[in-house]
Amino acid sequence: MTTGRADGGVMRLRLRIERAAERIWYGRSAWRWPLFPVSLAYRAAVATRARLYRSGAKPVVRLPVPVIVVGNVTAGGTGKTPLVIWLAQRLGARGRSPGIVSRGYGGRATRWPQRVRPGSSPDLVGDEPVLIATRTGCPVFAGPDRVAAARALLAEADVDVVLSDDGLQHYRLGRDFEIAVVDGRRGVGNGWCLPAGPLREPATRLDAVDAVVVNVSSSDDARALGFAWPNAISMRLAVGRVYRVVDGKEAALDDFAGGPVHAVAGIGHPERFFRTLEQAGLTVLRYPLADHARIAAHDLPRGGPVLVTEKDAVKLRDIGRDDVWAVAVDALVDDEAALLDEIEAALRAVQTEPLEARR
Repeated sequence: MTTGRADGGVMRLRLRIERAAERIWYGRSAWRWPLFPVSLAYRAAVATRARLYRSGAKPVVRLPVPVIVVGNVTAGGTGKTPLVIWLAQRLGARGRSPGIVSRGYGGRATRWPQRVRPGSSPDLVGDEPVLIATRTGCPVFAGPDRVAAARALLAEADVDVVLSDDGLQHYRLGRDFEIAVVDGRRGVGNGWCLPAGPLREPATRLDAVDAVVVNVSSSDDARALGFAWPNAISMRLAVGRVYRVVDGKEAALDDFAGGPVHAVAGIGHPERFFRTLEQAGLTVLRYPLADHARIAAHDLPRGGPVLVTEKDAVKLRDIGRDDVWAVAVDALVDDEAALLDEIEAALRAVQTEPLEARR
């Protein structure tokens, strides 16, 4: 794969850093030991910050509508964005009018927050918000300050619940229901906080959320994680649409059997995408990229079909190549009715409060 010299060099460096971190966090690399003192300092800092918000020393902003946060305690991909899409669709089917806020990671906008539409530029607002807006049809706002993004959302759209894509650690935004997504294969790694481990907060943070959703690829994942979180709900990511990026023509994964395919993934955990294709019987040539990597047509391999994640596909809509196909995934949540009923109960309880109590 080729790329522009500057962006290509940055992308390769980021990928090397991410791979090195994976070996430290989920393997047996001895580099974790020199990083351990920094990890302890980081853990103390995040614990202090959390206490300041819980005690009221730092203000928490409550919105006039309920807020649901879907996040994780580990760095890297766990499948939270597919769950946000699933939740927005299910709440909409139940008569709700959800709006969504997202970080907009990778976006180069000079002013935030930004309204995100299906046709928005991922280079400006980030790839995940564009994917969410495309898949859900909900109003979406992106920005590093979740409170500012949520206020902009409420000022422009008639919504009765706000979903925050990520933001579990963004304590300034008050929330009424928290969902933490855990990768069923990798769990919490070595159990240490950054940078010696993958944890943004201590694993005990999972005891405080309203629901733990484990993204599993097999029953073994579910059983292993079930020991840690007995009340966790299992979720699987299943292949949905497969479509040609340039014109939306649909296909089936079986259409790509019989020969090797180039698989390109610029997501938090590319191996999950590659395994999904291999489990479907495809012969896969793997091209992992850094999470949120910028991709152009000349970055993609040639000499056979190219399969990309849907998050990467939103960055390739104008590539003009007819050999690039997007593989969309859908979240399948076990016992989804129970989770939705629990969320609805929390939302109804919030909406019975006087408006002044939420300010």
